[in-house]
Amino acid sequence: MTVVPLKGIRRTAARRMVTAWEAPVFHLGVEVDMTRALEVKEHQPGATVTDVLLVACAESLREHPGVNAHYGEESVTLLDEINLGLAVATDAGLMVPVVHGADALGLAGVAERRRDVATRAREGALGMADVTGGSFTVSNLGMMGIDRFDAILNVPQVAILAVGSTRQRQVWNDGDPQWRPIAELTLTCDHRALDGATGAAFLASVRQRVESPW
Repeated sequence: MTVVPLKGIRRTAARRMVTAWEAPVFHLGVEVDMTRALEVKEHQPGATVTDVLLVACAESLREHPGVNAHYGEESVTLLDEINLGLAVATDAGLMVPVVHGADALGLAGVAERRRDVATRAREGALGMADVTGGSFTVSNLGMMGIDRFDAILNVPQVAILAVGSTRQRQVWNDGDPQWRPIAELTLTCDHRALDGATGAAFLASVRQRVESPW
């Protein structure tokens, strides 16, 4: 038997997960047509579908500032900066580096920053500045074959988006059934800070932007 004590960032993350589990949360889900998002490399070489999702979230957070917030001490703080956390699996465990000022970077800037922090996360080269200040988090397990899941809040943030894999599904398409690449997005919301209508409006905005990114 080997006992591995948690240290540094992992210890902090473990403590936050306990706090997150105590929050009264609800989940909202939508199916998103990924046809246009899958064309991302034609529009921005080096970018990925994850980058399209990050940009869609950043723009939607600007439109729905109530989701870009922290909860604490029975109060909600609406944040001026849109700093997106991105869950990254590493040999040392889950890390959530932050893309700061994501709403001002554009697709190319988000892709560059995402590559940088994700690479350094896997190399164990993140500093505290890289993992602090997040206002909203995206967790994408689609590339691991997960169709849908409910993500745990990254407290004190009030919402987190879980992204499932893209699968070919037949859709009605106004009476003309077609096969389309569909992904499921699930938003976990802290009910102390968000109501269902606010969360639904935000998620609808993300879907619209992912389906029409160009």
